Amino acid sequence: MAREIKTVVKDLHYLECPRWHEERIWFVDFYSYKVYSAQEDGSDLRVEAEVPGQPSGLGWLPDGRLLIVSMRDHRILRRETDGELVTHADLGDHVTQHLNDMVVDEQGRAYVGNFGFDIMAGADLASTHLLRVDPDGTVAVVAEDLWFPNGSVITPDGALLVDETCGNRISAFDIAADGSLTNRRTWAKFGELTTHTAFGDAMSDAVLAPDGCCLDAEGAMWVADAVFGRLVRVAEGGEILEQIEPGGGVFACMLGGSDGKTLYACAAPDFFEEPRKATTEARLLAIRVDVPGAGLP
Repeated sequence: MAREIKTVVKDLHYLECPRWHEERIWFVDFYSYKVYSAQEDGSDLRVEAEVPGQPSGLGWLPDGRLLIVSMRDHRILRRETDGELVTHADLGDHVTQHLNDMVVDEQGRAYVGNFGFDIMAGADLASTHLLRVDPDGTVAVVAEDLWFPNGSVITPDGALLVDETCGNRISAFDIAADGSLTNRRTWAKFGELTTHTAFGDAMSDAVLAPDGCCLDAEGAMWVADAVFGRLVRVAEGGEILEQIEPGGGVFACMLGGSDGKTLYACAAPDFFEEPRKATTEARLLAIRVDVPGAGLP
């Protein structure tokens, strides 16, 4: 099925981590260091926060305060009711590379990924861990041996699904009452784990490189494929139910809009830092789909 693809925001650097919240679409721009929100159609674009440490994942505490990943200085920031940004948690004792995407549960616990290796410098591939940040700022390691943990969702029945961008898979965990993760399993497998250590060689083994993602009401995930520039609707087990190719790179997506059936997607020619900093070619796309969003974020 051919779907109409609209550009609703343009002329930014590199967009990530879209979220639908309080009838607005929220997202970050890595290299203008800003968090934005806009109305459903992309109008009334607002700067919600400025994050010199480079913003990434977004989420909200139960009392409505915004949490923002600050990638380079390994912090989670919290926006207070007066707009001030304060440190919610310092994760520097647990990571050496950039923090990444994040999902926040209904109790205010944040599950946060990290790169695990210096992707922009072309460092060798390395596995890493997933962190949980409790509402009081306490940090704990909750899963190991993840290959670039990236976009994540929490299902209505309490499972955490984590995209492994360099792992050709989506992993699943049950969330226990205390926030720990149990019963690890593969939710979707697209290919084998690479045997290469060099990043470029490893990406040649990619079948589908899941980046940002969201869940729909039928239990399928929309996943942005960071290598092949497509949005893919995936069923548990890995069956591809639908594929949309916007043209160029696409790196994150979120279902939202007034009826939950607008698929927002973050598009740019590539994900490399220097060319994205130097140009304003990033776009936020909007695509009408058939099944509304579900779960978190």
